[in-house]
Amino acid sequence: MGLGGCILLIGAGAILTFATDWQTESVNLDLVGLIMMAVGVIGVATFTSIAKRRRAVVPPVAPTYVDEGGTPGHRP
Repeated sequence: MGLGGCILLIGAGAILTFATDWQTESVNLDLVGLIMMAVGVIGVATFTSIAKRRRAVVPPVAPTYVDEGGTPGHRP
């Protein structure tokens, strides 16, 4: 589930919890909406922590130059 799916879960859960007044005998839709929002928030937190680890930037290493010819007139 990507970031879009998590945001969709949060939105659908908020709609079920706050914007509807449907009553069912077998299912508490307010609780279902809260569970959907909680799963969406956990998914967003997981996704961002994984994405942060993937984007770790390694600083570039300065190139090393080796003078194989030596300096003129100098013998080791």
